[in-house]
Amino acid sequence: MLLGHMHKARLERRIVGSTNRWRLPREPFSGDLLALSQECKALSIDFDEALKNPPRLYISQLQKIFSENVKNKAIPSREADVILECLGFKWELHQPQIFQSKTLTKLYLAALARDTTSPVKELEKLLRAQLPGKIKERPPVKKMIISLKINDSLVTKVAFATALKNLYLSEAKMNMDDMLGVLASAHILQFDTLIQRCVTTMMSALTPSTIKTFYLAGCKYKEEQLTTACEKWLEMNLVPVVGMQIHLQKIPQELLHKVLKSPRLFTFSEFHLLKTILLWVYLQLNHKIQTVPTYETVLAFFISFPRKCSFLDRDTGQNLMPLCLSLRLHGITKGKDLEELRHMNFFPESWLVRVTANHYHALVSGGDMAHVKDLTTQAVRFGLLFNQEYTTLSKMIAIYGFFFEIKGTKHGTTSYSFCMQRIRHTDLKFSMVSEYSPVSLRAERLVKYEIRAQALVDGKWQEFQTNQITQKFGLVKPSCKSHALKVQTVGIPIYASFSLIFPVS
Repeated sequence: MLLGHMHKARLERRIVGSTNRWRLPREPFSGDLLALSQECKALSIDFDEALKNPPRLYISQLQKIFSENVKNKAIPSREADVILECLGFKWELHQPQIFQSKTLTKLYLAALARDTTSPVKELEKLLRAQLPGKIKERPPVKKMIISLKINDSLVTKVAFATALKNLYLSEAKMNMDDMLGVLASAHILQFDTLIQRCVTTMMSALTPSTIKTFYLAGCKYKEEQLTTACEKWLEMNLVPVVGMQIHLQKIPQELLHKVLKSPRLFTFSEFHLLKTILLWVYLQLNHKIQTVPTYETVLAFFISFPRKCSFLDRDTGQNLMPLCLSLRLHGITKGKDLEELRHMNFFPESWLVRVTANHYHALVSGGDMAHVKDLTTQAVRFGLLFNQEYTTLSKMIAIYGFFFEIKGTKHGTTSYSFCMQRIRHTDLKFSMVSEYSPVSLRAERLVKYEIRAQALVDGKWQEFQTNQITQKFGLVKPSCKSHALKVQTVGIPIYASFSLIFPVS
């Protein structure tokens, strides 16, 4: 390496200005601890790391000097002075552009140490050409050949060429089809600015068709910002968007499990979420399906299994247990839905017995959910997806004979409110009451609830929520109405979630 070829220099400190007391020395670390400390501070490098790894300090010095000089400069017209052999091609590159890449910097310094008798002098020639002041004739620099072997299957020649182009043009056009390859190339090159640009672009391009590949790329290259963005996007869109498309088949189980456990997950109801998960399981077992089947088809598939044991008790269902334990089956209260649960023979009998018993005890105790304690992880959830065309949007919900209207209202261009209100069963249509049945005649019902709204604005999620509120709901104003969540946002659609439980009263 370069350090091994440098002769020992006497300890010295080159003073530059009144406060900046260091300049690139003949060795990365000459033994002057005070100068090293000042240098690390200027380059934002950990002092202890610099002591352990002096070559890293040298690379950081070079990158800081050259990255400042290549900004907004025209593409060099002169002959290339670095030849990169990679992917079966010879790529002609220039100094100082290559120093934006940590990988290319290391390769260049290694080649310089290997192929020149005086590597320090060669670097000094290069550094002098970067000094501000009058235009000087560029001193000749020895042309270096460096080689890079790539084993990442995501890196294509087109993607790698795009990554190298970004050494010269900070806003070089990137094709979305090549984005994964460009990100992979940027990681191999250790090209930080390009990595961030790829991540930002991918975060703004999340769709049902890209969510899987972008998430797996984020995991592979440890880009937490990207994986978090994928998780948040799917928390909102799993049920209303992805759950309606064949792309649901490609969602990794690990990602799906994370989303199911999230308190921010949006769903129209617990039964809607269940149907989405049943569809996902069906698609895992029927890989050749290219169109989304009807719910009746999915139901018939699970019913077709022998009834000697439930689907989850079978070998094929065992690994799905953690996923299904994240569902809130106690939030499915309609008799018709519960009958389907039992008929499809998907869940173990013990699960269904427990759900039925909890419902029975809640009904006989006036709605008290003694089996539910924590609003964040156990609440029954309902949702409204407020789109551009709406001025108002409402839905009727019922739990244990109590009826509520959840409602969203648009007050202005960017102003909205969301609330819920208890409704008398006598004010509902007969068909609705008979569908939901039973009916509670209690004048008051203690409810613990939270209203949350989320919208995507410029690639970032805006979140609005009430506190966890405990309130007695009567049948007349003002006690029949909840607190309103007021929202100011330009984001559309707005995902409004209503979470509630009936505490023991």
